[in-house]
Amino acid sequence: MAIFPQTQPRTEPQSPPSFVSRPAALRLPSLRHIGPNWYASVMGTAIVASAGVALPVHLPGLRALCTVVWALSALLLVAVLAARTGHWVFHRDQARAHLLDPAVAPFYGCLSMALLAVGGGTMVVGKDVIGQQAALAVNTVLFVAGTLVGLVAAVAVPYLMVVRHRLEPGTASPVWLLPLVAPMVSASLGALLVPELPAGQWRGALLMACYGMFGLSLLATLVVLPVVFARLVHQGPLPLALTPTLFLVLGPLGQSTTAVNQLADVAPGAVAAPYASAFGAFAVLYGVPVMGFALLWLALAVAMVVRAVRSGMTFTMTWWGFTFPVGTCVTGVAGLARHTGLDVFTWPAVALYVFLVAAWAVAGTRTLRGLVSGALLAAPKPPLPVTARTT
Repeated sequence: MAIFPQTQPRTEPQSPPSFVSRPAALRLPSLRHIGPNWYASVMGTAIVASAGVALPVHLPGLRALCTVVWALSALLLVAVLAARTGHWVFHRDQARAHLLDPAVAPFYGCLSMALLAVGGGTMVVGKDVIGQQAALAVNTVLFVAGTLVGLVAAVAVPYLMVVRHRLEPGTASPVWLLPLVAPMVSASLGALLVPELPAGQWRGALLMACYGMFGLSLLATLVVLPVVFARLVHQGPLPLALTPTLFLVLGPLGQSTTAVNQLADVAPGAVAAPYASAFGAFAVLYGVPVMGFALLWLALAVAMVVRAVRSGMTFTMTWWGFTFPVGTCVTGVAGLARHTGLDVFTWPAVALYVFLVAAWAVAGTRTLRGLVSGALLAAPKPPLPVTARTT
């Protein structure tokens, strides 16, 4: 079962001489094909907790369940970080090959978002377990690390695409958005730290930095998204295994709406009154039309997934694309409900959250099954040929 279905088959390089001298038990061959896309399972789990507590309705026991899911996401982060460290230590040749593979390199943006998502969840629900001060410390470390990694990925991956990768015409993919949306996640979760800073210059600086990352990510998305849609129109549907990546487009849409709403919440304590109220108005004026487009894209993506399922789409790690992007739409719509007080935003948030939990349960179950069987740890198989589009 392919972890990176779009990756072209390549001849496995010989292990470097240093591997020969290592004991067989230390070679960890099962880690060879653990790519950066595995961080998507961390993101998809953490967003279930964060989105659950953001819902504009109160459900008994929901916060306790979200706390359990947050704890699971933290454990997953540690496990994937350890596996990826082993991958780089024992399989440097494969790690370098991933960086030079245009189908894999964009997934390095997932590392940033995994760190940020777990850190934000720690601040929102993890404080119930470890306390406010410990949660703040953990979130600060993960926010700084995730933001730095995200900014580097947002520059490095496009640079590699231009300078080193060889991309064929008509191969644009929603996966290209992954390193670009990471700074938007920082913009959103940076709002949790603004009130923790001293009033005055520090708060204002962090708020402006978050809006700067909001603009960075938004404008970069506006450059890539038309290319992705043009690929769909001119080349037809994506290969079956890649069809779930259409949901990745929801990420920058939902996350940007979440960002402007959360930043508007903390603006009054960071900037002067005229600007604070303007940020509040901007949150609604921006968020409503963007979420309207998100719902349009969601309908298109669902239709394409149904078509792919009917054509025989099977499970791959791309199914985690059904989780985090949808979760950002939950938090985005919930923010609009909070700022407008309109029930018209409450029920879409609840419906999207139900979809998110169902998608997370399916993806998690199938991933666990693939780990137990070893299918997800095997070398990727050559991609199936793409069939012509049909009516």
